[in-house]
Amino acid sequence: MHFYYFCNLFLSKKMKTLDNVESFFPADFSEEQKAKAKTLFFKNLALKAHQFYGGKIQTVPLAPIYGFNWFNVWYTPGVSAVSTTIRDDNDRSFELSNRKNLVAVVSDSTRVLGDGDCTPPGGLGVMEGKAMLMKYLGGVDAIALCVDSRDENGEHQADKLIELVKMVQPSFGAINLEDISQPNCFKVLDELREQCNIPVWHDDAQGTACVTLAGILNALKLTGKKLSEIKTVLYGSGAANTCIARLMISDGADPKKMIMFDSKEALHDQRERYSGDPRFYRQWELCKITNPEHIKTEEEAFKDADLVVALSKPGPDTIKPEWIKLMADKAIVFVCANPVPEIYPYKAKEAGAYIVATGRGDFPNQVNNSVCFPAILKGTLLVSARKITDEMAICAAHSIADFAEQRGISVDNIMPNMLESALFPKVAADVAMQAIKDGVAIKNLTWDEVYQQAKKDIDKAHEMSNLLQEKGLIPEFPEEIIKEVVSEVVKEVRD
Repeated sequence: MHFYYFCNLFLSKKMKTLDNVESFFPADFSEEQKAKAKTLFFKNLALKAHQFYGGKIQTVPLAPIYGFNWFNVWYTPGVSAVSTTIRDDNDRSFELSNRKNLVAVVSDSTRVLGDGDCTPPGGLGVMEGKAMLMKYLGGVDAIALCVDSRDENGEHQADKLIELVKMVQPSFGAINLEDISQPNCFKVLDELREQCNIPVWHDDAQGTACVTLAGILNALKLTGKKLSEIKTVLYGSGAANTCIARLMISDGADPKKMIMFDSKEALHDQRERYSGDPRFYRQWELCKITNPEHIKTEEEAFKDADLVVALSKPGPDTIKPEWIKLMADKAIVFVCANPVPEIYPYKAKEAGAYIVATGRGDFPNQVNNSVCFPAILKGTLLVSARKITDEMAICAAHSIADFAEQRGISVDNIMPNMLESALFPKVAADVAMQAIKDGVAIKNLTWDEVYQQAKKDIDKAHEMSNLLQEKGLIPEFPEEIIKEVVSEVVKEVRD
Protein backbone atom coordinates (compact mmCIF):
# COMPACT_ATOMS: atom_id res chain seq x y z
CA MET A 1 0.00 0.00 0.00
CA HIS A 2 2.74 2.42 1.00
CA PHE A 3 4.68 1.75 -2.20
CA TYR A 4 1.77 2.46 -4.54
CA TYR A 5 0.97 5.66 -2.66
CA PHE A 6 4.59 6.58 -3.13
CA CYS A 7 4.43 5.90 -6.89
CA ASN A 8 1.30 8.00 -7.29
CA LEU A 9 2.92 10.82 -5.37
CA PHE A 10 5.77 11.04 -7.83
CA LEU A 11 3.85 10.11 -10.96
CA SER A 12 3.98 13.54 -12.50
CA LYS A 13 6.07 15.56 -14.87
CA LYS A 14 8.98 14.83 -12.53
CA MET A 15 8.63 11.10 -13.13
CA LYS A 16 8.21 11.55 -16.89
CA THR A 17 11.41 13.65 -17.08
CA LEU A 18 13.21 11.17 -14.80
CA ASP A 19 14.42 14.01 -12.59
CA ASN A 20 15.74 12.87 -9.21
CA VAL A 21 15.42 9.14 -9.88
CA GLU A 22 16.48 8.35 -6.32
CA SER A 23 13.15 9.73 -5.12
CA PHE A 24 11.36 6.95 -7.01
CA PHE A 25 12.62 4.41 -4.47
CA PRO A 26 11.71 3.82 -0.81
CA ALA A 27 13.29 6.15 1.73
CA ASP A 28 14.64 3.24 3.76
CA PHE A 29 16.91 2.02 0.95
CA SER A 30 20.58 2.03 1.91
CA GLU A 31 23.13 3.81 -0.28
CA GLU A 32 24.11 0.47 -1.79
CA GLN A 33 20.48 -0.39 -2.52
CA LYS A 34 19.89 3.02 -4.12
CA ALA A 35 22.93 2.58 -6.37
CA LYS A 36 21.83 -0.91 -7.39
CA ALA A 37 18.24 0.25 -7.93
CA LYS A 38 19.27 3.09 -10.23
CA THR A 39 21.40 0.77 -12.35
CA LEU A 40 18.56 -1.73 -12.69
CA PHE A 41 16.02 1.03 -13.33
CA PHE A 42 17.90 2.53 -16.27
CA LYS A 43 18.67 -0.86 -17.80
CA ASN A 44 15.11 -2.16 -17.49
CA LEU A 45 13.55 1.11 -18.67
CA ALA A 46 15.95 1.26 -21.62
CA LEU A 47 14.81 -2.14 -22.81
CA LYS A 48 11.13 -1.25 -22.53
CA ALA A 49 11.56 2.20 -24.09
CA HIS A 50 13.49 0.81 -27.07
CA GLN A 51 10.80 -1.82 -27.51
CA PHE A 52 8.07 0.82 -27.38
CA TYR A 53 9.67 3.14 -29.96
CA GLY A 54 11.46 0.53 -32.08
CA GLY A 55 14.82 2.28 -31.65
CA LYS A 56 15.49 6.01 -31.45
CA ILE A 57 16.56 7.31 -34.87
CA GLN A 58 14.68 7.90 -38.13
CA THR A 59 15.31 9.70 -41.42
CA VAL A 60 13.33 12.84 -42.30
CA PRO A 61 13.57 14.93 -45.50
CA LEU A 62 15.81 17.98 -45.58
CA ALA A 63 14.10 19.44 -48.67
CA PRO A 64 10.40 20.12 -49.46
CA ILE A 65 7.99 18.34 -51.81
CA TYR A 66 5.62 21.03 -53.15
CA GLY A 67 4.07 18.87 -55.86
CA PHE A 68 4.58 15.86 -58.10
CA ASN A 69 7.27 17.39 -60.31
CA TRP A 70 9.52 18.00 -57.33
CA PHE A 71 10.16 14.25 -57.41
CA ASN A 72 11.72 14.90 -60.81
CA VAL A 73 13.97 17.51 -59.23
CA TRP A 74 15.09 15.53 -56.19
CA TYR A 75 15.34 12.27 -58.11
CA THR A 76 15.48 11.30 -61.79
CA PRO A 77 15.75 12.90 -64.29
CA GLY A 78 16.89 16.14 -62.64
CA VAL A 79 19.34 14.59 -60.19
CA SER A 80 21.51 13.48 -63.11
CA ALA A 81 22.98 17.00 -63.14
CA VAL A 82 24.07 16.53 -59.53
CA SER A 83 25.75 13.22 -60.35
CA THR A 84 27.76 14.55 -63.28
CA THR A 85 28.75 17.71 -61.42
CA ILE A 86 30.15 15.65 -58.53
CA ARG A 87 31.78 13.29 -61.05
CA ASP A 88 33.77 16.20 -62.42
CA ASP A 89 34.62 17.64 -58.97
CA ASN A 90 34.24 15.27 -56.03
CA ASP A 91 34.51 18.11 -53.51
CA ARG A 92 31.16 19.41 -54.79
CA SER A 93 29.60 16.42 -52.99
CA PHE A 94 29.93 18.43 -49.77
CA GLU A 95 27.77 21.21 -51.29
CA LEU A 96 25.23 19.15 -53.24
CA SER A 97 24.48 16.46 -50.65
CA ASN A 98 24.23 16.11 -46.89
CA ARG A 99 27.72 14.65 -46.81
CA LYS A 100 29.14 17.79 -45.19
CA ASN A 101 27.04 17.13 -42.07
CA LEU A 102 26.86 13.33 -42.06
CA VAL A 103 28.84 10.99 -39.82
CA ALA A 104 29.08 7.19 -39.91
CA VAL A 105 29.20 5.58 -36.46
CA VAL A 106 31.21 2.44 -37.23
CA SER A 107 31.62 -0.51 -34.86
CA ASP A 108 32.24 -4.24 -34.89
CA SER A 109 30.56 -4.38 -31.46
CA THR A 110 33.46 -6.28 -29.88
CA ARG A 111 33.62 -4.14 -26.76
CA VAL A 112 30.20 -2.64 -26.09
CA LEU A 113 30.30 -0.66 -22.83
CA GLY A 114 31.28 -3.16 -20.14
CA ASP A 115 29.45 -6.02 -21.83
CA GLY A 116 32.22 -7.17 -24.16
CA ASP A 117 31.54 -8.74 -27.56
CA CYS A 118 27.80 -8.36 -28.23
CA THR A 119 27.92 -9.65 -31.87
CA PRO A 120 27.67 -7.09 -34.71
CA PRO A 121 23.96 -6.14 -34.31
CA GLY A 122 24.36 -6.05 -30.53
CA GLY A 123 26.03 -2.67 -30.83
CA LEU A 124 23.07 -0.98 -32.53
CA GLY A 125 21.65 0.39 -29.29
CA VAL A 126 24.86 2.27 -28.54
CA MET A 127 25.49 3.34 -32.15
CA GLU A 128 21.96 4.64 -32.61
CA GLY A 129 22.35 6.41 -29.28
CA LYS A 130 25.50 8.05 -30.55
CA ALA A 131 23.66 9.20 -33.66
CA MET A 132 20.81 10.59 -31.56
CA LEU A 133 23.21 12.57 -29.37
CA MET A 134 25.09 13.93 -32.38
CA LYS A 135 21.84 15.27 -33.82
CA TYR A 136 20.32 16.68 -30.65
CA LEU A 137 23.48 18.08 -29.09
CA GLY A 138 25.57 18.96 -32.13
CA GLY A 139 23.15 19.37 -35.04
CA VAL A 140 25.06 16.60 -36.86
CA ASP A 141 23.34 13.81 -38.81
CA ALA A 142 24.66 10.30 -38.23
CA ILE A 143 23.88 6.68 -39.01
CA ALA A 144 24.89 3.46 -37.26
CA LEU A 145 27.04 0.94 -39.16
CA CYS A 146 27.55 -2.22 -37.11
CA VAL A 147 29.70 -4.57 -39.16
CA ASP A 148 31.02 -8.12 -39.04
CA SER A 149 34.82 -7.97 -38.94
CA ARG A 150 35.34 -11.72 -38.48
CA ASP A 151 37.39 -13.84 -40.87
CA GLU A 152 36.63 -17.43 -41.88
CA ASN A 153 38.04 -18.61 -38.53
CA GLY A 154 35.82 -16.31 -36.51
CA GLU A 155 38.66 -13.95 -35.57
CA HIS A 156 38.05 -10.21 -35.69
CA GLN A 157 40.37 -8.53 -38.18
CA ALA A 158 41.38 -4.88 -38.02
CA ASP A 159 42.09 -4.86 -41.76
CA LYS A 160 38.45 -5.65 -42.57
CA LEU A 161 37.28 -2.59 -40.62
CA ILE A 162 39.95 -0.42 -42.21
CA GLU A 163 38.96 -1.51 -45.70
CA LEU A 164 35.26 -0.98 -45.00
CA VAL A 165 35.76 2.59 -43.79
CA LYS A 166 37.96 3.42 -46.76
CA MET A 167 35.26 2.08 -49.07
CA VAL A 168 32.36 4.03 -47.53
CA GLN A 169 34.17 7.32 -46.87
CA PRO A 170 32.88 8.98 -50.11
CA SER A 171 29.40 9.01 -48.53
CA PHE A 172 30.34 10.77 -45.28
CA GLY A 173 31.89 13.91 -43.88
CA ALA A 174 33.50 12.10 -40.94
CA ILE A 175 33.81 8.69 -39.30
CA ASN A 176 33.18 7.96 -35.60
CA LEU A 177 34.74 4.65 -34.54
CA GLU A 178 33.11 3.03 -31.53
CA ASP A 179 33.31 -0.05 -29.30
CA ILE A 180 36.17 -1.83 -31.08
CA SER A 181 38.19 -4.10 -28.80
CA GLN A 182 41.92 -3.78 -28.31
CA PRO A 183 44.40 -4.21 -29.83
CA ASN A 184 42.47 -3.79 -33.12
CA CYS A 185 41.16 -0.36 -32.07
CA PHE A 186 44.65 1.17 -32.11
CA LYS A 187 45.56 -0.05 -35.59
CA VAL A 188 42.15 0.86 -37.02
CA LEU A 189 42.30 4.45 -35.77
CA ASP A 190 45.94 5.16 -36.55
CA GLU A 191 45.83 3.75 -40.08
CA LEU A 192 42.54 5.38 -40.99
CA ARG A 193 43.67 8.78 -39.67
CA GLU A 194 46.52 8.62 -42.16
CA GLN A 195 44.75 6.97 -45.11
CA CYS A 196 41.34 8.65 -45.18
CA ASN A 197 40.51 11.97 -46.79
CA ILE A 198 37.93 12.73 -44.09
CA PRO A 199 38.41 12.96 -40.31
CA VAL A 200 38.29 9.73 -38.32
CA TRP A 201 37.51 9.97 -34.62
CA HIS A 202 37.62 7.13 -32.09
CA ASP A 203 35.28 8.29 -29.37
CA ASP A 204 36.12 5.53 -26.88
CA ALA A 205 39.72 6.73 -26.96
CA GLN A 206 39.87 10.37 -28.03
CA GLY A 207 36.44 11.37 -26.75
CA THR A 208 36.91 9.75 -23.36
CA ALA A 209 40.38 11.25 -23.09
CA CYS A 210 39.10 14.73 -23.97
CA VAL A 211 36.26 14.81 -21.47
CA THR A 212 38.35 13.14 -18.74
CA LEU A 213 41.07 15.74 -19.17
CA ALA A 214 38.41 18.46 -18.86
CA GLY A 215 37.20 16.97 -15.60
CA ILE A 216 40.73 16.59 -14.28
CA LEU A 217 41.54 20.22 -15.04
CA ASN A 218 38.58 21.46 -13.01
CA ALA A 219 39.15 18.98 -10.18
CA LEU A 220 42.72 20.22 -9.90
CA LYS A 221 41.50 23.82 -9.70
CA LEU A 222 39.35 22.88 -6.69
CA THR A 223 42.18 21.02 -4.95
CA GLY A 224 44.86 23.62 -5.66
CA LYS A 225 47.08 21.07 -7.38
CA LYS A 226 48.92 21.30 -10.71
CA LEU A 227 48.79 18.81 -13.58
CA SER A 228 52.59 18.88 -13.89
CA GLU A 229 53.09 17.88 -10.24
CA ILE A 230 50.46 15.23 -9.48
CA LYS A 231 50.96 11.50 -9.06
CA THR A 232 48.44 9.62 -11.23
CA VAL A 233 47.22 6.03 -11.25
CA LEU A 234 45.55 4.90 -14.47
CA TYR A 235 43.57 1.74 -13.77
CA GLY A 236 43.00 -0.04 -17.07
CA SER A 237 45.20 0.00 -20.15
CA GLY A 238 42.68 -0.05 -22.97
CA ALA A 239 41.97 2.50 -25.67
CA ALA A 240 40.52 5.06 -23.28
CA ASN A 241 43.22 5.15 -20.62
CA THR A 242 46.11 4.95 -23.06
CA CYS A 243 44.71 7.97 -24.88
CA ILE A 244 44.02 9.78 -21.57
CA ALA A 245 47.66 9.28 -20.63
CA ARG A 246 48.79 10.62 -24.00
CA LEU A 247 46.65 13.76 -23.78
CA MET A 248 47.59 14.38 -20.15
CA ILE A 249 51.28 14.14 -21.01
CA SER A 250 50.85 16.42 -24.03
CA ASP A 251 49.08 18.91 -21.77
CA GLY A 252 51.87 18.96 -19.19
CA ALA A 253 51.57 15.91 -16.92
CA ASP A 254 54.81 14.19 -15.90
CA PRO A 255 54.89 10.60 -17.25
CA LYS A 256 57.39 9.63 -14.55
CA LYS A 257 54.64 10.26 -12.00
CA MET A 258 52.17 7.99 -13.81
CA ILE A 259 51.46 4.32 -13.11
CA MET A 260 49.14 2.39 -15.42
CA PHE A 261 47.62 -1.02 -14.66
CA ASP A 262 46.33 -3.70 -16.96
CA SER A 263 44.39 -6.73 -15.71
CA LYS A 264 47.59 -8.32 -14.36
CA GLU A 265 49.85 -5.63 -12.87
CA ALA A 266 51.39 -2.23 -13.52
CA LEU A 267 53.00 -1.36 -16.83
CA HIS A 268 56.75 -0.72 -16.97
CA ASP A 269 59.63 -1.19 -19.38
CA GLN A 270 60.18 -4.82 -18.37
CA ARG A 271 56.71 -6.06 -19.31
CA GLU A 272 57.36 -8.70 -21.96
CA ARG A 273 53.70 -8.87 -22.97
CA TYR A 274 54.03 -5.44 -24.56
CA SER A 275 57.67 -5.35 -25.63
CA GLY A 276 57.27 -8.53 -27.66
CA ASP A 277 53.90 -7.90 -29.34
CA PRO A 278 53.70 -5.12 -31.95
CA ARG A 279 49.89 -5.10 -31.73
CA PHE A 280 50.17 -3.39 -28.34
CA TYR A 281 52.44 -0.58 -29.49
CA ARG A 282 50.40 2.09 -27.69
CA GLN A 283 50.84 0.34 -24.34
CA TRP A 284 54.54 -0.25 -25.02
CA GLU A 285 55.04 3.46 -25.68
CA LEU A 286 53.70 4.14 -22.18
CA CYS A 287 55.69 1.27 -20.65
CA LYS A 288 58.87 3.05 -21.72
CA ILE A 289 58.06 6.45 -20.21
CA THR A 290 55.91 5.76 -17.13
CA ASN A 291 56.49 4.00 -13.80
CA PRO A 292 60.31 4.21 -13.76
CA GLU A 293 60.39 2.63 -10.27
CA HIS A 294 58.71 -0.53 -11.60
CA ILE A 295 55.91 -0.43 -9.04
CA LYS A 296 53.79 -3.56 -9.39
CA THR A 297 50.99 -3.57 -6.84
CA GLU A 298 47.96 -1.36 -6.31
CA GLU A 299 48.96 -0.67 -2.73
CA GLU A 300 52.30 0.77 -3.82
CA ALA A 301 50.75 2.74 -6.66
CA PHE A 302 47.85 4.28 -4.73
CA LYS A 303 50.05 5.40 -1.85
CA ASP A 304 50.12 9.24 -1.93
CA ALA A 305 48.51 9.34 -5.38
CA ASP A 306 46.63 12.56 -6.13
CA LEU A 307 44.50 11.16 -8.95
CA VAL A 308 43.15 7.80 -10.05
CA VAL A 309 41.46 7.36 -13.41
CA ALA A 310 39.78 3.99 -13.73
CA LEU A 311 38.39 2.71 -17.03
CA SER A 312 38.54 -0.99 -16.50
CA LYS A 313 36.18 -3.76 -15.38
CA PRO A 314 32.71 -2.67 -14.24
CA GLY A 315 32.30 -2.69 -10.47
CA PRO A 316 31.24 -2.02 -7.90
CA ASP A 317 34.18 -3.87 -6.27
CA THR A 318 36.95 -3.35 -8.84
CA ILE A 319 38.57 -0.46 -6.95
CA LYS A 320 38.97 -1.23 -3.24
CA PRO A 321 38.23 1.35 -0.51
CA GLU A 322 41.50 0.31 1.13
CA TRP A 323 43.43 1.60 -1.88
CA ILE A 324 41.69 4.97 -1.81
CA LYS A 325 42.54 5.34 1.88
CA LEU A 326 46.21 5.28 0.84
CA MET A 327 45.86 8.29 -1.48
CA ALA A 328 47.03 11.84 -0.82
CA ASP A 329 44.95 14.56 0.80
CA LYS A 330 42.08 15.84 -1.38
CA ALA A 331 42.24 12.73 -3.56
CA ILE A 332 40.52 12.83 -6.96
CA VAL A 333 38.86 9.57 -8.05
CA PHE A 334 37.47 9.06 -11.55
CA VAL A 335 35.71 5.67 -11.82
CA CYS A 336 34.20 5.63 -15.27
CA ALA A 337 33.41 2.03 -16.18
CA ASN A 338 29.96 1.48 -17.63
CA PRO A 339 27.34 0.53 -16.72
CA VAL A 340 28.60 0.23 -13.11
CA PRO A 341 31.59 2.28 -11.86
CA GLU A 342 34.59 0.47 -10.38
CA ILE A 343 33.48 1.65 -6.94
CA TYR A 344 30.27 3.43 -6.03
CA PRO A 345 30.82 7.14 -5.29
CA TYR A 346 29.52 6.95 -1.73
CA LYS A 347 32.04 4.22 -0.91
CA ALA A 348 34.88 6.20 -2.46
CA LYS A 349 33.87 9.23 -0.40
CA GLU A 350 33.71 7.13 2.76
CA ALA A 351 37.26 5.98 2.02
CA GLY A 352 38.50 9.58 1.84
CA ALA A 353 38.07 10.71 -1.77
CA TYR A 354 37.53 14.47 -2.07
CA ILE A 355 36.14 14.54 -5.62
CA VAL A 356 34.53 11.51 -7.27
CA ALA A 357 33.44 11.36 -10.91
CA THR A 358 31.79 8.58 -12.90
CA GLY A 359 30.51 8.03 -16.43
CA ARG A 360 26.88 8.06 -15.27
CA GLY A 361 24.46 10.96 -15.18
CA ASP A 362 22.65 9.74 -12.06
CA PHE A 363 25.73 10.40 -9.92
CA PRO A 364 27.46 13.77 -9.38
CA ASN A 365 30.25 14.73 -11.79
CA GLN A 366 29.36 12.79 -14.90
CA VAL A 367 32.44 12.50 -17.11
CA ASN A 368 30.80 11.47 -20.33
CA ASN A 369 31.90 11.76 -23.95
CA SER A 370 28.52 13.23 -24.83
CA VAL A 371 29.62 16.72 -23.79
CA CYS A 372 32.51 16.65 -26.26
CA PHE A 373 32.05 14.50 -29.38
CA PRO A 374 28.98 16.28 -30.86
CA ALA A 375 30.74 19.65 -30.64
CA ILE A 376 34.13 18.37 -31.80
CA LEU A 377 32.61 16.73 -34.87
CA LYS A 378 30.48 19.81 -35.59
CA GLY A 379 33.44 22.17 -35.48
CA THR A 380 35.50 19.75 -37.56
CA LEU A 381 32.81 19.46 -40.24
CA LEU A 382 32.11 23.18 -40.46
CA VAL A 383 35.72 23.97 -41.45
CA SER A 384 36.06 20.76 -43.51
CA ALA A 385 39.02 19.55 -41.46
CA ARG A 386 40.73 16.49 -42.89
CA LYS A 387 41.87 15.21 -39.49
CA ILE A 388 41.10 15.59 -35.78
CA THR A 389 44.43 16.18 -34.10
CA ASP A 390 45.34 15.58 -30.45
CA GLU A 391 45.69 19.34 -30.15
CA MET A 392 42.05 19.73 -31.19
CA ALA A 393 41.00 17.25 -28.48
CA ILE A 394 43.07 19.08 -25.86
CA CYS A 395 41.59 22.38 -27.01
CA ALA A 396 38.10 20.92 -26.55
CA ALA A 397 39.01 19.73 -23.05
CA HIS A 398 40.10 23.22 -22.01
CA SER A 399 37.03 24.74 -23.67
CA ILE A 400 34.72 22.42 -21.72
CA ALA A 401 36.58 23.02 -18.45
CA ASP A 402 36.55 26.79 -18.93
CA PHE A 403 32.82 26.80 -19.72
CA ALA A 404 32.07 24.96 -16.48
CA GLU A 405 34.38 27.18 -14.45
CA GLN A 406 32.76 30.35 -15.78
CA ARG A 407 29.31 29.22 -14.68
CA GLY A 408 30.70 27.87 -11.39
CA ILE A 409 32.21 24.57 -10.25
CA SER A 410 32.19 22.68 -6.96
CA VAL A 411 33.34 19.29 -5.66
CA ASP A 412 30.05 17.76 -6.87
CA ASN A 413 29.79 19.79 -10.07
CA ILE A 414 33.03 19.88 -12.01
CA MET A 415 31.56 19.30 -15.48
CA PRO A 416 28.82 20.76 -17.68
CA ASN A 417 26.02 18.39 -18.62
CA MET A 418 24.23 17.61 -21.86
CA LEU A 419 21.38 20.03 -21.15
CA GLU A 420 23.73 23.04 -21.06
CA SER A 421 23.20 23.74 -24.74
CA ALA A 422 25.36 26.89 -24.79
CA LEU A 423 28.40 24.64 -24.34
CA PHE A 424 28.26 22.92 -27.72
CA PRO A 425 28.55 25.82 -30.21
CA LYS A 426 31.35 27.30 -28.07
CA VAL A 427 33.37 24.08 -28.11
CA ALA A 428 32.66 23.63 -31.83
CA ALA A 429 34.04 27.08 -32.58
CA ASP A 430 37.11 26.60 -30.37
CA VAL A 431 37.88 23.26 -32.02
CA ALA A 432 37.43 24.74 -35.51
CA MET A 433 39.93 27.50 -34.70
CA GLN A 434 42.42 24.89 -33.50
CA ALA A 435 41.92 22.92 -36.72
CA ILE A 436 42.76 26.05 -38.71
CA LYS A 437 45.80 26.66 -36.50
CA ASP A 438 46.95 23.05 -36.99
CA GLY A 439 46.67 23.40 -40.76
CA VAL A 440 44.12 20.61 -41.25
CA ALA A 441 41.10 22.79 -42.15
CA ILE A 442 40.09 23.60 -45.72
CA LYS A 443 37.63 26.39 -44.87
CA ASN A 444 39.03 29.47 -43.15
CA LEU A 445 36.03 30.64 -41.11
CA THR A 446 36.02 33.01 -38.16
CA TRP A 447 35.19 31.89 -34.62
CA ASP A 448 31.87 33.72 -34.78
CA GLU A 449 30.94 32.21 -38.15
CA VAL A 450 31.42 28.69 -36.77
CA TYR A 451 29.65 29.53 -33.52
CA GLN A 452 26.60 31.02 -35.21
CA GLN A 453 26.23 28.16 -37.72
CA ALA A 454 26.65 25.52 -35.01
CA LYS A 455 24.12 27.27 -32.79
CA LYS A 456 21.64 27.55 -35.67
CA ASP A 457 21.91 23.84 -36.48
CA ILE A 458 21.65 22.79 -32.83
CA ASP A 459 18.64 25.03 -32.24
CA LYS A 460 17.01 23.54 -35.35
CA ALA A 461 17.55 20.02 -34.04
CA HIS A 462 15.94 20.96 -30.73
CA GLU A 463 12.99 22.62 -32.45
CA MET A 464 12.46 19.64 -34.75
CA SER A 465 12.49 17.21 -31.82
CA ASN A 466 10.10 19.35 -29.81
CA LEU A 467 7.76 19.76 -32.79
CA LEU A 468 7.63 16.01 -33.42
CA GLN A 469 6.71 15.46 -29.77
CA GLU A 470 4.12 18.26 -29.69
CA LYS A 471 2.41 16.96 -32.86
CA GLY A 472 2.36 13.42 -31.51
CA LEU A 473 4.62 12.19 -34.32
CA ILE A 474 6.84 10.92 -31.53
CA PRO A 475 4.29 9.19 -29.29
CA GLU A 476 4.15 10.07 -25.61
CA PHE A 477 5.87 7.46 -23.46
CA PRO A 478 3.38 5.69 -21.18
CA GLU A 479 3.81 6.57 -17.52
CA GLU A 480 2.51 3.12 -16.60
CA ILE A 481 5.68 1.57 -17.98
CA ILE A 482 7.82 3.74 -15.70
CA LYS A 483 5.67 2.69 -12.73
CA GLU A 484 6.02 -0.97 -13.70
CA VAL A 485 9.81 -0.68 -13.94
CA VAL A 486 10.05 1.02 -10.55
CA SER A 487 7.89 -1.70 -9.00
CA GLU A 488 9.99 -4.47 -10.55
CA VAL A 489 13.25 -2.87 -9.44
CA VAL A 490 12.10 -2.32 -5.85
CA LYS A 491 11.01 -5.94 -5.62
CA GLU A 492 14.33 -7.20 -7.03
CA VAL A 493 16.44 -5.04 -4.74
CA ARG A 494 14.32 -5.99 -1.71
CA ASP A 495 14.72 -9.68 -2.50
